[in-house]
Amino acid sequence: MVTWDPSDYACHSPAQQLWAREIVEKLNLNGDERVLDLGCGDGRITAEIAARLSRGSVVGIDSSPEMIRFARTHFPPEENPNLAFEMHDFRDLPVPGEFDIAFSNAALHWSGDQPAVLRGVRRNLVPGGRLLFQMGGKGNASRLVDQVLPDIVRRPRWSQFLYGFPVPYYFFGDTEYSGFLVSAGLVPLRVELIPKEMTYPGPDGLAGWVRTTWLPVTERVPRELRGSFISEIVEHYLSMYPPDPDGAIKVPMVRLEVEAMRKD
Repeated sequence: MVTWDPSDYACHSPAQQLWAREIVEKLNLNGDERVLDLGCGDGRITAEIAARLSRGSVVGIDSSPEMIRFARTHFPPEENPNLAFEMHDFRDLPVPGEFDIAFSNAALHWSGDQPAVLRGVRRNLVPGGRLLFQMGGKGNASRLVDQVLPDIVRRPRWSQFLYGFPVPYYFFGDTEYSGFLVSAGLVPLRVELIPKEMTYPGPDGLAGWVRTTWLPVTERVPRELRGSFISEIVEHYLSMYPPDPDGAIKVPMVRLEVEAMRKD
């Protein structure tokens, strides 16, 4: 388990929020659906979904107690009666057979056991229910994952904390994920890899993204050294991929977008 800082995350996740809003539009909500949001984080997008459900409801789940506390504080039930937040592991989902839609953005690549997640999702969907997920896909953040981070980890200052530690994210391809869906008893409707790009106006923005989302890596480094560790990551990235003429720092990303349904 890692310890999230919801306020810091909210300040450094504009790309994730933008992409979430794009896929919320693809839900084509009628307003009466019961929605399950897997990996709700700070609850901001979950609350936006609730605002579209005048006759429906949404439950946001997350395994982080910090995120759930933040979401409940900022979107309290007395002000949002069709909105609830619960702490659950993706593999241990509540209330079988209750939901019309399962939704997730920028969260499921944290779980290596996708078949277990999808079996739980299927149990939670009513017959005819559907899912729409977007997560990091094969090749996501490869500049950092495959180039920058391995170089940094080999440096003597950091190898004592990180040598041999695998990158704790699971970026699947479209064909592989289609197989997961079928094995879980779900019908794939669309599974595709979509190139995206994150842009930061300066090094502080890139450092904020690393600090707030690469916690399984950064938390292996003693707290008093984490600032230096993150600075070295940013400096090495910029030495390999300098800002463009306008000073913008680009990070290519790949998203895996998945639509499927439960037939029976």
